[in-house]
Amino acid sequence: MRMSTLLIIDDDPEITSALSRGLALHGYETEAENRADRALSRLQTGRYDGAIVDVMLGADSGVDLVRLARAAGVSMPILMLSALSDVEHRAAGLEAGADDYVVKPFNFDELVARLRVQEHRSAQHRPLPPQLVRRTRELRNDCASVTLTEREFALLDLLAKHAGTPLSRGAIFDALWAGDGSSNENVVDVYIGYLRKKLKNYDFHFEIKTLRNQGFSLEGPAPQLSDL
Repeated sequence: MRMSTLLIIDDDPEITSALSRGLALHGYETEAENRADRALSRLQTGRYDGAIVDVMLGADSGVDLVRLARAAGVSMPILMLSALSDVEHRAAGLEAGADDYVVKPFNFDELVARLRVQEHRSAQHRPLPPQLVRRTRELRNDCASVTLTEREFALLDLLAKHAGTPLSRGAIFDALWAGDGSSNENVVDVYIGYLRKKLKNYDFHFEIKTLRNQGFSLEGPAPQLSDL
């Protein structure tokens, strides 16, 4: 059974380390982020089963981060941590979209119990990630199926493997077209267009974004490669 992976968002390395060690003992895998801007991008990749967000992230606000994440369509369970225990601060976190709010210092068993409750609730409503079926070159989920060309399939697979991370036009070209000898980097834009057109009438819960001066990024739950 796959272990749940949590993103811990906190600018205090001691707290991050303590949470990571404690959660590992309860069967969780963890990753850490200390910057709100990078955390938002990572939350949008769909790679995580949940997140723990500190209310104070240096000069940034964890409450604002949660609000932005929800506005961007992030639906995973989010639990907020804070030393601020008054009703006003707890209400602000919950109204921003957090599923729960835990005050420091906290009992670790209680923290894990709260995480498990939110995971259970989320699992009842979470759509299955789309599948990239290698044998038939299909992208499919419970509601739709789209057949891709060999190159479209390879392009989407490449973007999925780097979900949430911008890939430059040159990097994509080198990975998929450099050996052809007859193409130039404009072919990347052409095939990005083909993919968007083919997928626009279906809801696979991800989007291929163009990021100025950076390239292209797949945002949302990344399709999983399958041989079935």
